[in-house]
Amino acid sequence: MPFFSVVIPLYNASSHIENTLKSVFDQTFTDYEIIIIDDGSSDDSKIKVLSLKNPKISLYNQQNQGVSVARNLGIEKSKGKLIAFLDADDYWYFNHLETLFKLYNDFSNCGIYCSRYKIKTISKQFLIPHHKGVEKSFSGIIENYFYSNTPFRTTWTSSLAIPKEILLKFEGFTPGVTNGQDLELWTKIGIHHNVAISNKITTIYNYDIPNSLSKKNINTMKLMDFQQFKIPEQQNPSLKFFLDLYRIEYSLRYHTFGYKTEKNFYLKDVDKQNINLKIQFLLNLPSFSLRILFKVKNYLKKKGLYFSIYE
Repeated sequence: MPFFSVVIPLYNASSHIENTLKSVFDQTFTDYEIIIIDDGSSDDSKIKVLSLKNPKISLYNQQNQGVSVARNLGIEKSKGKLIAFLDADDYWYFNHLETLFKLYNDFSNCGIYCSRYKIKTISKQFLIPHHKGVEKSFSGIIENYFYSNTPFRTTWTSSLAIPKEILLKFEGFTPGVTNGQDLELWTKIGIHHNVAISNKITTIYNYDIPNSLSKKNINTMKLMDFQQFKIPEQQNPSLKFFLDLYRIEYSLRYHTFGYKTEKNFYLKDVDKQNINLKIQFLLNLPSFSLRILFKVKNYLKKKGLYFSIYE
């Protein structure tokens, strides 16, 4: 039985998958299996995987059902103690699994184990995320997990591993949720279990400006149900603040294209104290002005300049 099961959902990632898999093959910790779920790719992603002929790889196929269903199938097929997730266009440094293995040995009762990561922008520059209350040199159990998730999330999907029993306990990812499905599951786990973080940067997130900032795609998003966290967030101010940031984010997305009903639906449950002056300003701007500002922000992020309205 392998210690790690590396679960990779695959969908039209032909230009990245070989490099991503090479980063797994190069790991110094070698007690792992690779579970790849092809989610109905229409390019030659699957052919490239098969051509590698690596005995550690098990490839499964499904009709296109989205990343949540693909990851859940990977969890179901896995044999490892810990499940390490990796998106098909991201990259691990050689010490990623070794780092998580040591973290698990040091703090064996946690629900999530994560390393630090870099964000590679389109201009090939790197952003180094920072987290409130967590020093760069710190390695151990995060004192206040939800507080630490700003301005960057500590738990990013390709940088973490979770015990399989924990994933089964929370029934994996919610099928059908098309935005924030990982955020939802990490929140469920973080409410009930400690989260441990390493001080080593072991992963690269290949940030790509999404094409989702469009009226069509935003109107078809299916988001997580915030109501499931109503009681826990009443008892935990940091959780309430954390979730309010995402309620605000979704409100702004809908406001950008004039969806007033959806904007107000997410905004109505936000504590007024969590809406700073910058957010108030944006919420009162005309929709066309917001579209321009978001384009400017994405352009700056591509150039390696990041700023947050939530700080």
